[in-house]
Amino acid sequence: MNRSRFPAFVLMLVISLPMTLSAQQGNGPGFHGGRGPGGGQGQGRGQGGRGAQQNAQHQGQAHGHGHDDRHAKDRELFQFLLQNHDKIKRNVKQLPNGVETLTESDVPEIAAKIQEHVEWMTHRIENANPIRMRDPLFAEIFKNTKKIRMVHEDTEKGVRVTETSDDPYVAKLIQAHAKVVSEFVKNGFAEAMKNHPVPKDQPTKPHQTAHPVIQGHGPVVHLPGAAQQPKTGTKILVDLTRGSNPKQLNAGLEKVAKYVNIYAGAGADPADVKIAVVFHGDATLAVLNPDAYSEEFNTTENPNLALLHELHESNVELYVCGQSLISKGADPKDVAVFVKTAVSALTTVVNHQADGYAYVPLGK
Repeated sequence: MNRSRFPAFVLMLVISLPMTLSAQQGNGPGFHGGRGPGGGQGQGRGQGGRGAQQNAQHQGQAHGHGHDDRHAKDRELFQFLLQNHDKIKRNVKQLPNGVETLTESDVPEIAAKIQEHVEWMTHRIENANPIRMRDPLFAEIFKNTKKIRMVHEDTEKGVRVTETSDDPYVAKLIQAHAKVVSEFVKNGFAEAMKNHPVPKDQPTKPHQTAHPVIQGHGPVVHLPGAAQQPKTGTKILVDLTRGSNPKQLNAGLEKVAKYVNIYAGAGADPADVKIAVVFHGDATLAVLNPDAYSEEFNTTENPNLALLHELHESNVELYVCGQSLISKGADPKDVAVFVKTAVSALTTVVNHQADGYAYVPLGK
């Protein structure tokens, strides 16, 4: 009998498989890292032993999050079990704090493969970091592995697993997962292509917003596990033509602040970025110094200056179109000292795009 405190992915037994298959592309549910017990397929309880297991694990860890030597064999095993899902029987017994499952096959070869899968998946969970998964239910279980108790034992035709938790919410996760695995057994590949929701009474934790660089403006949410992470070395040119009430902050500047904060703290790691902004059209006069702005709009101040200065201090390049500026009756000497007057918005855009900047328009 094997005793472990790891998640129900071993309980996927066979049939969490296609999601694990997608691990070969580095996404979807699956595991990577150390090699399993023994030296090859079918050796989980045979030759190879724990010495070979740990030796192989060190080799696997040396590869980081890449494929280990066992990966292809596991993939073949998963495909075999999925293809034979109609020859697998599964019984689930609900417990107050979890489930007891029995997964078996009358075909000796398939029964052996079920056992082998559990053996190797247990080893991967214990000795390697699982990759993030697309399926919400599986991802949620991964977050709660420390609260799960699991005991599994081989039967003559497969595996019996008891999985429980003292946490009522985690117990519901275990039960929900058991139902999904039964659907995998029933439907095979078709079911495995679906995403499965977590129980509705999951704890709700509102996303916390932050202002990593520009304080009080451009709030962002930290999403370290999301797709399309910010890339270091990114260059962005913001073409700002959006106007606003002269007594209020230009909403386009809030967007620019958000871009700065996204690259500083919304992803898994901060990413260096170069951001430039060119003001023209209805946004042209947002960059006037206090005296020129007050005279132009009959206000006591320019509500944009504080954020403009903060963006400048955060290494955002600020330009105003000279053609638009003069056509609106202003002069380069009327512009805030940290904003540069360019020949035109056109040349600013073209020059930056030639230097590899991505073009982001902010208009009406």
